[in-house]
Amino acid sequence: MKVFKNKGQTLYIFEAALEYLVAILCTSSFLATLTGSLGMSDSLTGIVSSFISMGCLFQLLSILIQVRKHKTFVTVLSIANQLLFTLLYVIPLFEINSNTKIIFFVVAIFGAYIIYNIAHPKKINWMMSQIGDKNHGSFTATKQIFSLFVGMIFSFAMGKVIDHFTDKGDKQTAFIIAAIVIFVLMILHSLTLLFSNDLKAENTSSNINLKNIFGILKDKDALSVMIFFIIYYAANGITTPYYGTYKINELGMSLTLISLLTILGSFTRIFVERPFGKYADKFSFARMTEKCLIFLGLAYLCMTIAHPSNGTVMVVLYLIFHSMAMAGISSALINLVFEFVKPEKRTDALAMTQGISGIVGFLATLLVSPVVSLIQSRPDKCIKLGGINIYAQQILSFAGLIIIVIGFIYVRTVLVKKKSK
Repeated sequence: MKVFKNKGQTLYIFEAALEYLVAILCTSSFLATLTGSLGMSDSLTGIVSSFISMGCLFQLLSILIQVRKHKTFVTVLSIANQLLFTLLYVIPLFEINSNTKIIFFVVAIFGAYIIYNIAHPKKINWMMSQIGDKNHGSFTATKQIFSLFVGMIFSFAMGKVIDHFTDKGDKQTAFIIAAIVIFVLMILHSLTLLFSNDLKAENTSSNINLKNIFGILKDKDALSVMIFFIIYYAANGITTPYYGTYKINELGMSLTLISLLTILGSFTRIFVERPFGKYADKFSFARMTEKCLIFLGLAYLCMTIAHPSNGTVMVVLYLIFHSMAMAGISSALINLVFEFVKPEKRTDALAMTQGISGIVGFLATLLVSPVVSLIQSRPDKCIKLGGINIYAQQILSFAGLIIIVIGFIYVRTVLVKKKSK
C-alpha cells in the first residue's frame, strides 16, 4: 500500500492496531462480562465505562510535563497502563470478598486510563509528526482499516473463547487466557514504540506551563473545536457506556453473537474509511464531520427503537450506522485540531479539548446513572408507556439523538462556515 512510505508510518499502523486489540478486551461487552462476574450493577458499569472519556481530563497533565525523549516517556507509560489492563482479568480470580474485588477492579481500570491519557497527547504528536499534513485523512483511514480488520478476527475469536469456557462453567480459564493475551499484546506494542524514531526537537513544545492551558481557552480556533468535542462526548457519555450491559442482559445476546455483529459493523466501516479520508483531505474534516453526524443520529435512533422483540435487527442497524459515523468522527477528533489549530499549539490543544470534553462526557454519564438505577429497580426493569415496555437505554438513546442534532447544527453553522472563509 502506498501509505507505507517509511518505517515510522508502518510501525504507527501496527502500534495502533495492537493498542486497539487491548482496548477491545477492556471495553463494551467484554467489560460488561467482567463487571458482571464481579456482581457490579449496570449503572456502576456505565460509570466505569464512561471513565474512558473522563480519563481525558488527565491529558491536561501532559501539558505540564516536558520530556526530552518522547519514546521513553510514552513506552514506559504504555507498559504500565497495559499491565493494569491485564490485571482486570486477574482480579476476578482473587480469593477475596466481592466488594474488595470491585474496589481493586475500579482502581485498576481508573489507573490504567489515567496513565494512558497522560501519555496520549505526546504519543499522537510524536507519531503524527511522521505523516505529511496533506495526507492525514488518507493515512488515518488506512491505519483504522488495518486495526478494524485484525480487530474483527480478534474480537470474534476472543468472544468464542470466553463463551466456550463460560458455557462450561469455567470463567476462570477464560479470564486467564484473556490476561495472557493482553500481556503478549503489551510486549508486541512496546516493540513498535521502541523501534520508532523519537520526535524531532523542533516538534517538541517548549515553555510548558499553566499559561498554556488558559492560552488554549483564548484561542478561538481551538475553542470552536472544543465545543464540538463537548457536544459529541456528552451524547456518547449518556449512551455508549450502557449499551454493553443492555445487549447482554435485556436483549439476551451472547459475546459470540455480539462479536459477529461487531464484525458486520467493522466491515461497513472498512468500506467507508478511505472514502471519508479522501473526502476530508479534499474538502475538510469539518465537512466530513457534518456528514458523519447524520449517520450517528440514525444510529441513536435505532437504539431508541431497540427492544427485546427486535433487538438483533436494531443492533445490526445501529452498528452499521454507528460504524459509518465513526469512520470519520474517530479521525476527526484528532484531525480537527490539526486542521484548525496552529502547529505549535496542537499538542496542548489536543490535551485541552479532549480533557475538558472528557469531563463533560463523564459528568453526563453520572447525571443519567440515577435514571438507569431507578428504572432498573422496578420489577420488570423498565417503565410501561401505552402498554409498551421502555428500557433505560432507549430513553438515553433518544436523549443522545437530540444532542447529536444540536451537534450537526453547530458543525454546519460554525466549523464548516469557518473553514469556508
